Amino acid sequence: MHITSVETFATEYVTLVRIRTDEGDEGWGQVSPYNADITAEVVHRQVACHILGVDAADIDAITAIVLDREHKFQGTYLYRALCGVDTALWDIRGKRAGKSVHQLLGGDRAEFPVYASSMKREITPQQEAERMLGLREQFGYHSFKFRIARECGHDIDQWPGRTEEIVKTMRSTLGDDVTLMVDANSGYTPKKAIEVGHMLADYGISHYEEPCPYWELEWTREVAAALDIDVTGGEQDNNMIVWKQMIDSHAVDIVQPDICYMGGITRTLQVANYAKQAGIPCTLHSANLSLVTLFSIHFMAAIENAGKYVEFSIEGSDYYPWQENIFSPAFEIRDGNVLISDKPGWGIEIDPEWIALSDYRISYNGSRF
Repeated sequence: MHITSVETFATEYVTLVRIRTDEGDEGWGQVSPYNADITAEVVHRQVACHILGVDAADIDAITAIVLDREHKFQGTYLYRALCGVDTALWDIRGKRAGKSVHQLLGGDRAEFPVYASSMKREITPQQEAERMLGLREQFGYHSFKFRIARECGHDIDQWPGRTEEIVKTMRSTLGDDVTLMVDANSGYTPKKAIEVGHMLADYGISHYEEPCPYWELEWTREVAAALDIDVTGGEQDNNMIVWKQMIDSHAVDIVQPDICYMGGITRTLQVANYAKQAGIPCTLHSANLSLVTLFSIHFMAAIENAGKYVEFSIEGSDYYPWQENIFSPAFEIRDGNVLISDKPGWGIEIDPEWIALSDYRISYNGSRF
């Protein structure tokens, strides 16, 4: 079973990858969202050229081949592109085995808890609490994450007093029987992060994501050591040396790799397994409703050190119009759980209308068109 072609279907925000083999197999994957049309170019120039004719069953070897051949270019775009190929190959592996990807990975769950994840900072605390309350009634969410600080904010809030106000408002509005989580998106220095962390603990916040600039690993470790609540992070990282440093030093209490940023299922499994050896849970980052959340659901439903829930964005077409109508069936949430298909591979069909509106390219036998 050898790879005969690698195709991309690209828009600015989303690029899908289709791989075909000489035995008639077809698998679908996705590169990381955002600047996805640029990533599509990388797929053809720095990934596909190395794997045409290679055995599609050996995903570990394919990953190694690409990273070895492109050892001078191991930056984010290479990993984003590799993810499209990796996830398409896992789709093929599942279809050939007659199993879903999560079953291939050892999972047997029909559903998994999710947390309702807000992406908005411009929203007022009262507006945020009210929409979360509505979503709780509609979908039965038990866990919610909202934004504090300012993204890469250097200790400056989105506007004065917003962080304190939204924490208080969310707890008072949603009550004490829900799990509340926050994301600071690299917002604080250690001193400020610890100060905010104590305030979060007072309101029963259990998950404090990326309190310090993610590249300042020692800052994050200092915060984690000073607080009793879980300090989490890792969504931006793809370098295995950094991951080992993060895990070995217990810089975070929960690791949060992103499958698309990491380069696919294969490399994300390496992080999750390393974290398992250190006794650290893994709760993936999946901040939009493209295929990254589908990948994450299958992954979390199978690994032994899975965290309590999967991140599930609550932002719709008004915020992310590009995530609409890519595939079917759509995600289904019941009583705060996402349902997991047991159909082979990813268990989805790609929308032909979306394909028709994308920019198409193909690599085969060393050629790119």
